Amino acid sequence: MGWVGLGTRGAAVAVAVAGPLLLLLLARPSPAATRDISKSGIRLVSEQFSQSPQRLSFYSWYGSARLFHFRVPPDTVLLRWLLQVSQGGDPTCAKVEITVYFRYGAPPVINPLGTSFPANTSMQPSFLIKMLQSNASINISHPAPGDWFVAAHLPPSSQKIEVKGFIPTCAYIFQPDMLVVRVVEVSILEPNTPLPQTLLSQPSYLKIFVPEYTQELLLELQGCVSNRSLGCPVHLTVGSATLPSNFQKVLTCTGPTQTCRLLLPSPPWDRWLQVTAKSLAGPHVWVAFSTVASLTACRPWIINFQHLLQNSPNQSRNTSNGLLPPSPGYQDLGRSGAVGGGPFCLLSYQVMREDMDVVSVHFRPLDRVSVLVRSDVPSVMRLHLNTGMDSGGSLTISLWANKSVISNNTLVKICVNAASPFLSFNTSLNCTTAFFQGYPLSLSTVSRKANLIIPYPETDSWYLSLQLVCLQSPEECEKSPVLVETTLSLVPCLNDCGPYGQCLLLRRHGYLYAGCSCKAGWRGWSCTDNSTAQSVAQQRMAALLLTLSNLMFLAPITLSVYRSLLVEASVYAYTMFFSTFYHACDQPGEAVLCILNYDTLQYCDFLGSGVSIWVTILCMARLKAALKYVLLLLGTLVFAMSLQLDRRGAWNMMGPCLFAFVVMVTMWVYRCGHRRHCYPTSWQRWVFFLLPGISMATVAISIYASMMTSGNYYYTHSIWHMLLAGSTAFLLPPRDKHTEPWACSQKLTCHYQICKNHQEELYTVT
Repeated sequence: MGWVGLGTRGAAVAVAVAGPLLLLLLARPSPAATRDISKSGIRLVSEQFSQSPQRLSFYSWYGSARLFHFRVPPDTVLLRWLLQVSQGGDPTCAKVEITVYFRYGAPPVINPLGTSFPANTSMQPSFLIKMLQSNASINISHPAPGDWFVAAHLPPSSQKIEVKGFIPTCAYIFQPDMLVVRVVEVSILEPNTPLPQTLLSQPSYLKIFVPEYTQELLLELQGCVSNRSLGCPVHLTVGSATLPSNFQKVLTCTGPTQTCRLLLPSPPWDRWLQVTAKSLAGPHVWVAFSTVASLTACRPWIINFQHLLQNSPNQSRNTSNGLLPPSPGYQDLGRSGAVGGGPFCLLSYQVMREDMDVVSVHFRPLDRVSVLVRSDVPSVMRLHLNTGMDSGGSLTISLWANKSVISNNTLVKICVNAASPFLSFNTSLNCTTAFFQGYPLSLSTVSRKANLIIPYPETDSWYLSLQLVCLQSPEECEKSPVLVETTLSLVPCLNDCGPYGQCLLLRRHGYLYAGCSCKAGWRGWSCTDNSTAQSVAQQRMAALLLTLSNLMFLAPITLSVYRSLLVEASVYAYTMFFSTFYHACDQPGEAVLCILNYDTLQYCDFLGSGVSIWVTILCMARLKAALKYVLLLLGTLVFAMSLQLDRRGAWNMMGPCLFAFVVMVTMWVYRCGHRRHCYPTSWQRWVFFLLPGISMATVAISIYASMMTSGNYYYTHSIWHMLLAGSTAFLLPPRDKHTEPWACSQKLTCHYQICKNHQEELYTVT
């Protein structure tokens, strides 16, 4: 079994090529392991979860990646991903590299194109593997329960615009399966209550519930003894594995002492914490010990709760003038509360969550916009992002303070953490809790504003901790607390992807997430990377080329009217009009003009192009009038139907045109046999009209099918317009020698004229 090398950033992750006995090996332990499990009383259950496969796409923006959403059940000790790739379509399709990303709590933040992120954006590199259309598996020990996401895509797409139907269809199908092994019965570790444990070759699985406002968690192994080993050969793993970062705590007790301890500051609140104990002694060696957990409670002073009870519902309050509700004084913070003992350790500001739309939430402190920041205890705000639908947007945090309230010797330190707040400002400023590396910010006289953007935040409760830090004299901080104004929100896309992007809501089954689709050469997570962007002058030049090139259709329109081909002239005029305004509406930048719905303009442009080719070929066939108009009408109806079925399909356009070409060739061959002479009979017609027209049409088709890219589209497609119109003008048949041009044959005494065309028998009064 071959191993694939990759960095795991400390996570207990193994990647291997999946073999045929993969399911069997996971579901069936070895006989020795079975005997040990039965002796120790550990019951393991394996479960499998699967989702429908998806067809992968070449990467151009986040919507190109295929997302899969799984939920890992609690008490899972082993997670195995089975990654299956199959190839469909043309057998000549080459093998391509597939990139697969994994993340806990939210969709992975990926950047295959190496573009820049907006300013003040904080993101972690995604955990990924690359595979070449071969099945693979990934093992994760002690995974965190909850949402897990898998995303996959093909390499970045080429800039070439490929015509559907001219290239082989290659399908790469990806399907991940999730297999889990979980413990049925887990020992509950109660606070301050020793739990005796005896280890042989199988580990012991424990869990302890960490309530809200827990400041510290202390785990101790007491009375550790072994029958054949000195010291305490125990390996203790606390917490669950997450990706891309893993902050599991590992305690290895190998010293001669019988007591071993692990201190966890700010453990995750309101959840079960998994603890796994393994013996480091050899087989058939037992290790006995007692596990003790001690919790240190943090006593909060909850701001706004008492204030709201004192105010009647009809009382109006001004929230913009910075009025503060009653808050504790420093002597109050140092005293014990009414319940329990110990001083207050934080100021808890109640935050109201206001749901605006899908993946759109505003957070604000109740009855205020400002937060009072002190120097002795942190001020904490809790943001509820645990609904399961909040991880598909971007968390934006903006903080600012008045310059006059911050002195030169003071600094407001801010930490943004998930699961639990950072409370140790007096001892450290790294914003690290027990299992999370927070995002640090600061406010000072030099920088009075601080901004943070977190794309796809993890599904959890997020905490904003603020505390005033004095650089020289602490007494100065105690006398002058600082008011900090906050703007907290969850948005689908930052700034709606800017002027050169479109915020699109994506869906995978019932899960919704947002992404930016950029245009005009702009790239990046929020369409802020202008390294390949078009300037405004380039955008205007592109719009002018794509629209004014359609004026070349004036030549075939004029010739058609002169030669009494009025139906053909009307079709060419229709094509020129809708092609001009479709490309005026299709521009990605500022030079945009849409007279109708974009989809309508596109449909009319495609329809006009196909029918123009159709009527030109039928006109060259020189059919009888009745048959000609029947075929013109039927062809138009067929084009309308085929474009409704598949607007991008090449054969939907080429099929009717090839039929018209067969009709034309048949009529020409018939005339050649009937007249005993080549048709058309004039060599001047062949040299000066047909051959130039056929050459221009051939070059136009070659450019359209093989030379267009997203970078040169605006001038190659303009050349296509001009060549198509020019070839039409050359290929139109000449006027019949026995037919007069559009002229006036009679004059009436009332000074009106009856205009008559002998060939079409069409009359009009002018």
